[in-house]
Amino acid sequence: QLQFVESGGGLVQPGGSLRLSCVASGFTLDYQAVGWFRQAAGKEREGVAVISNRGGSINYIDSVRGRFTISRDNAKNTVYLQMNSLKPEDTAAYYCAVVESITTVQRMRGANFGKGTLVTVSP
Repeated sequence: QLQFVESGGGLVQPGGSLRLSCVASGFTLDYQAVGWFRQAAGKEREGVAVISNRGGSINYIDSVRGRFTISRDNAKNTVYLQMNSLKPEDTAAYYCAVVESITTVQRMRGANFGKGTLVTVSP
């Protein structure tokens, strides 16, 4: 069964850091572009960052560029999101998924979403 499991979320103060992990099971990520998405309360889910299957192509939405870093370890079937200089507006449930299509990072479409991990940025 294809499944992603996200972890690493939590409560952090503004300016703090978190590292999210996303482990795939039931399939290999070697040939898949993977994206991180987030959904804040009362808002639609949006794409945050995307990484190509070998990691050679990476892109972010403008609001996180320079603060977040996406990476992957195909040997571990895992994708990461390092989040630094966190802001209250980064508060959301974060998900990873295989990217099915992409026009812009914010509007990219994914499949096989996990259950997510909650990130709360608050004093």
